[in-house]
Parts: sequence; C-alpha cells; structure tokens
Amino acid sequence: MTRPIALTLATALLALSPAIAGEPRTIPGVADAYKSEAFDPNPMPAIDAALAKARQSGKLVLLVMGTGGCHDSAWLANLIATDRFAPVRARYEIVYADIGMPHIRGSGRNPEVAKRFDFWIKGTPTVAILDANGTVLNRKAAPRWRNASSRSDDDIYNELMG
Repeated sequence: MTRPIALTLATALLALSPAIAGEPRTIPGVADAYKSEAFDPNPMPAIDAALAKARQSGKLVLLVMGTGGCHDSAWLANLIATDRFAPVRARYEIVYADIGMPHIRGSGRNPEVAKRFDFWIKGTPTVAILDANGTVLNRKAAPRWRNASSRSDDDIYNELMG
C-alpha cells in the first residue's frame, strides 16, 4: 500500500521540478543577479593591495576569480554585496579578479592570476581564501564554487564564515 503512495508522490514532485528549477533566483535590490561589474579587469594591483591590507589588519583575503558575465561569478559577487553578508565583507579583504572563462577555449583573461596561486581553472568562479602571505588555505574547496548560483545563501554564508 505504501509503495503506490510513494510512487504517486515521486511522480508529482518530478512534474513540479522543472517549474521550480526554471525559476530565476533574485537578490533584493539587484536588477540582474546574474551580471556584475565587480570584477577588476586589471586585478594584480588589487591583489597586492589586499594582501598588504591583510598583513596590517590580520584579515584573510577572499580572491574570487571569475567574470561579470558568468552567472555563478556574478551571483556570488552580488550576494556578498548584500546586507546579510556584511560579516563576510568584514572578515576578508575581497578581490574580484576578472579572469574571463579560461575553461572555455579563447575566453580567458589575466592568466597570471591563476598562475600566481598555482590554479588550473576548471570553472568560474574559483574562490581562494588566502592568508596575508598569499598562501591558499582552501585549495581543494576553491574550484567547488562553480555552482554558486545554485547553492543556498546559507551554505555560501556558512562556508565563508566557517
């Protein structure tokens, strides 16, 4: 008796999932959560400045390697700019480095950024947490941000504040 009920419930959920999955997410106060101007087209000076500030302040550096036209990169940049993420902004010196989409042939920019921190970019954004000396503290987790726009806000917040 329970198997037919479970099958009916599963069928109903599958029917709804495309509608739910197709809904674009929004961020209050942001016109297009999937576009961003935050990514610096000349990021090396900003990276150097963030590391210098981190040495003075004792903060970590959050290096977001992506591009404003990448929906996951833009989503993350726009989310971090919200009031809810003020503690994240207070914890880190943040740099948004425009590296284009180097995982797509001919779409990369500023390859010296990934090279400096010894990354092979598999997708954007790649998010590195650096100490004040530029040592990557989250090497294994850094490439896992490629799905930022589909992660929950809570998950992103907890990972950055953890």
